[in-house]
Amino acid sequence: MATSDASPDGLREMVRGAYSAAAEQPQQKHAFPVGRQFAESIGYPAELLSSLPSVACDAFAGVSNVSMFAELPCGATVLDLGCGSGTDTLIAARKVGPTGKVFGVDFSAAMLSRVRQAVAESGTVNVELRESDAERLPIGDATIDVAIVNGIFNLNPARDTIFHELARVVRPRGTVYAAELILSQPLPAEIRVSETDWFA
Repeated sequence: MATSDASPDGLREMVRGAYSAAAEQPQQKHAFPVGRQFAESIGYPAELLSSLPSVACDAFAGVSNVSMFAELPCGATVLDLGCGSGTDTLIAARKVGPTGKVFGVDFSAAMLSRVRQAVAESGTVNVELRESDAERLPIGDATIDVAIVNGIFNLNPARDTIFHELARVVRPRGTVYAAELILSQPLPAEIRVSETDWFA
């Protein structure tokens, strides 16, 4: 996954390419775990995954079962930031019910294509999908009750901007559930400035 451009824009394009490849060919080997078996291994019930369109589960690439432990009340407006292939989006849509709404936002057109297909196959009517970078959310101020974020902060150097955007779109007293990979100890400087470890 090496690239000669380690700028923020270069890294974004590298990540976009990697996740788009996972969406287009999830059965291939990738730099990060992908698929239904992986989703089961981190806590998604097998019977729940079986009830979702396979197009969503086959390219799952999160880091936790955030939509399972997040409190998503009936009627809530939810943001699934970095929605990927749509596993969490569909689970959230079921939880909030027909009076609620889920905005799925991702920067990979290939991943969003999977979500659109999954939404259509499942007959889900309370999901709206938008293609965007996380640091420029196409969501109005204070419109979200609950945001769920399943593993995007480690992949984007503009973390401060993403947090500011979440603070902007989530209503006062709203909630953000974020699952993320973290370091157990500091990395050597030469690794920290390299793009080769971004998916490890």
